[in-house]
Amino acid sequence: MRKAERLFQLLTLLRSRRRVITAQVLAECLEVSERTIYRDIQALSLSGVPIEGEAGVGYRLKPGYSLPPIMFNQEELEALLLGARMVKRWGDSELGKAATSALDKIRATLPEPAHDAHLRSSEWMLVPEYSRGESARFGDLIRAGVREQQVLHIDYRRADGEPSQRRLWPLGMVYWGMVWTLVGWCELREDYRQFRLDRIVRLQLLDERYPQRADISLQKYLASVCDVSKTPPEGRT
Repeated sequence: MRKAERLFQLLTLLRSRRRVITAQVLAECLEVSERTIYRDIQALSLSGVPIEGEAGVGYRLKPGYSLPPIMFNQEELEALLLGARMVKRWGDSELGKAATSALDKIRATLPEPAHDAHLRSSEWMLVPEYSRGESARFGDLIRAGVREQQVLHIDYRRADGEPSQRRLWPLGMVYWGMVWTLVGWCELREDYRQFRLDRIVRLQLLDERYPQRADISLQKYLASVCDVSKTPPEGRT
């Protein structure tokens, strides 16, 4: 969990309680150490959030404190709606669920006029489905591999139909309009390679971490082969 997300959840926990809540309970709720809670409480206090209490006793928000409501204008709402629908249509299932959950939270904060306008806009902002499921298959595992720097093993079907097996350092994914590709460092070729997700037959997330190297990254690969605003590069496998 990223620090910003953890701070938001910590603030939500404090807002939901009227009494003090101990660092131990907060740590259990957020699945972090008490030391992390102490640092996060200090970070919130320094940013202006009025938190009462102390280590060993517990914490609570100062009575009467409230966060200003989140407000969006019409263009911002339409941008969020369109973005969420793209993720739901073209992303993997886990990202689709996250987009739906995020939209629900946004809807809950909208005042009545903005909520009505949001519902009306949903009738004319449509996003078609391009082979949903196939185009983003294994996306959740690949994202986990990128985040944790875990080596992937894939069984792949090349464009000529020949099977191929590789061990990869996953660096990222690129969506080219109708096709997702996995970009990784191939241990066999000792070079960058990219693979269409809809041609991956099997993918396994190995319990091995690859080293972080300054000379190997998704950005360096893309800068070396193409303009990402145009068409996907012809990949070698």
